[in-house]
Amino acid sequence: MNSTPVIEIQGLQRRYGRFEAVNGLNLTVAPGRCYGFFGRNGAGKTTTIKCLLNLLRPDAGRVRVFGLDPQRDEVAVKSRLAYVPDAVAFYPWMTVRDTLEYLASFRPNWNQRTEADLLERFALNPDQKAADLSKGQKTQLALIGAICPEPELLVLDEPTSGLDPIVRREFIQTVIGAYQSGDAEKRTVFVSTHLIAEFEGLIDEFTIIEQGRDLLSLPADVARERFKKIRARFKQPLNDLPVSGALQVRRDGREVELLVNGSGDELIEQLQRLQPEDLRSESLSLEEIFVASKTLAGTKP
Repeated sequence: MNSTPVIEIQGLQRRYGRFEAVNGLNLTVAPGRCYGFFGRNGAGKTTTIKCLLNLLRPDAGRVRVFGLDPQRDEVAVKSRLAYVPDAVAFYPWMTVRDTLEYLASFRPNWNQRTEADLLERFALNPDQKAADLSKGQKTQLALIGAICPEPELLVLDEPTSGLDPIVRREFIQTVIGAYQSGDAEKRTVFVSTHLIAEFEGLIDEFTIIEQGRDLLSLPADVARERFKKIRARFKQPLNDLPVSGALQVRRDGREVELLVNGSGDELIEQLQRLQPEDLRSESLSLEEIFVASKTLAGTKP
């Protein structure tokens, strides 16, 4: 298997005037992974992606895609990837069919079967003009256009923007499933989002970015194993909670919730000595890890 990272960012910096949009960012994406790039709005996600695509020039740092410099080898890089921004636009006079044929004309490969399948799944009318499509339908069309050429790298920037919340998770699982089903080891997804729950079962690794810096980077399974919450309920409210090792403690009457990093067994033993009515431990979801990332960042198991 190719060991060259699909994406490698070292010390990336990008300013807008005096504002530091990205400040010393580091991350590495291996081939065949679904990599989550998480952050709040304004954290620097889109700026980072634009530097990857040579839509913006970094002020400092090193950016490589497929081991290539996007500035020097722009055509070679872009011919191997597909990008869906958070806001998409098409020529308004073109129909859905015209748009897909136009996009296909730039690609050496185009999977007609995938196109037909996704058009049916999304109930897009091939004869409908782009000008008459809703925002969600335009996003669907853009994703079809990104997947059908079967690129080595699929870059998604807030891909569920404008979609009905009810269909978000099923929709994105369909899209990424269709993309990775062909040759998973050679197809990499880099998805930037602040809506993490819908990607919970898809993400292999992730980086959380905050104010332009990488706050936390981990494989998803490692993160779930490390970061847990322990809930305990007692017969009476406790005046004191004589336990140590928790990153965060929340108390609500008879109930206590502790956030832990790798010290769960020790804390459970401490809590058991207090004879709780109920005691349970569960892994944090990726969304919960994201919400608690400032607390978790820099802690050691």
